[in-house]
Amino acid sequence: MPPVEKHVEISRKRTGKPYREVHEWIDDPPNKNERHDLTRVLEFSRMFEEQYGSEAAREYVQHLADDLNGKFSHLVEDVQALVDQTLAYFGAKKI
Repeated sequence: MPPVEKHVEISRKRTGKPYREVHEWIDDPPNKNERHDLTRVLEFSRMFEEQYGSEAAREYVQHLADDLNGKFSHLVEDVQALVDQTLAYFGAKKI
């Protein structure tokens, strides 16, 4: 999951605005897990839309999507490394 500064940079490139408030709110350490809860997307996106407009709500959703993609990319890499190690252990693949 990218740090807040990376999310801000991505938002700025995508929209011309940083939406720092959105990204800092989502990644606030004591509340980070709760604020990444996909079952609350409608609730939180409405909150951002009311406070900052529809583009901010989209940036909230995009932040979640970016984090989800990042998590799964790391997971795929970890699984591939484990598969490679297992195949090497059994002599089926050279690392």
